[in-house]
Amino acid sequence: MKPIKTLYVSGYRSFELGIFQEKDPKITIIKRALKKSLKMYLEAGLEWVIISGNLGVEFWTSEVIPELKTDYPELKLGLIFPFYEFGNNWNEDNQQKLLTMKNNADYENSTSHQPYTSPVQLKNHTKFLLEKTQGCLLVYDPEYSGKTEYFYRDALKFQADEDYLMETIGMFELQDIADE
Repeated sequence: MKPIKTLYVSGYRSFELGIFQEKDPKITIIKRALKKSLKMYLEAGLEWVIISGNLGVEFWTSEVIPELKTDYPELKLGLIFPFYEFGNNWNEDNQQKLLTMKNNADYENSTSHQPYTSPVQLKNHTKFLLEKTQGCLLVYDPEYSGKTEYFYRDALKFQADEDYLMETIGMFELQDIADE
């Protein structure tokens, strides 16, 4: 594995996986999968994990990072929102999750310093993430569509011209981890 210093982690939103409660056993499996993959990157020199603040895989990643920091204190979490005031209109429970992500982050910023105005901000955010990271880890399976599909497609195009690593954790891998 080539050394990756900065890795973007994303994937399904919780509702896309039918997860509506914090005690859902699927969360434990996803966190175990994230830890397993992230440890490989950490052993190879990973320094930064970047997330965008989405609920689901990105939130669970923000919960896994402090646990990993016990053995890898050099690990940092960057929270890069696509636009200013991201998540401000969320309900109280989701606002609390957003606060947890912010509290666990070592760095926080947004690619657009304006509130949401157009999809161009999301495209610019994707472009920024691809250019500023050496790879991505996606809990995503192309056979099961979701919002991550947009980033996945853009990453495939980016890979055609750039040395960019993309690892996906799909449904088969999650099932294997559940069976362990």
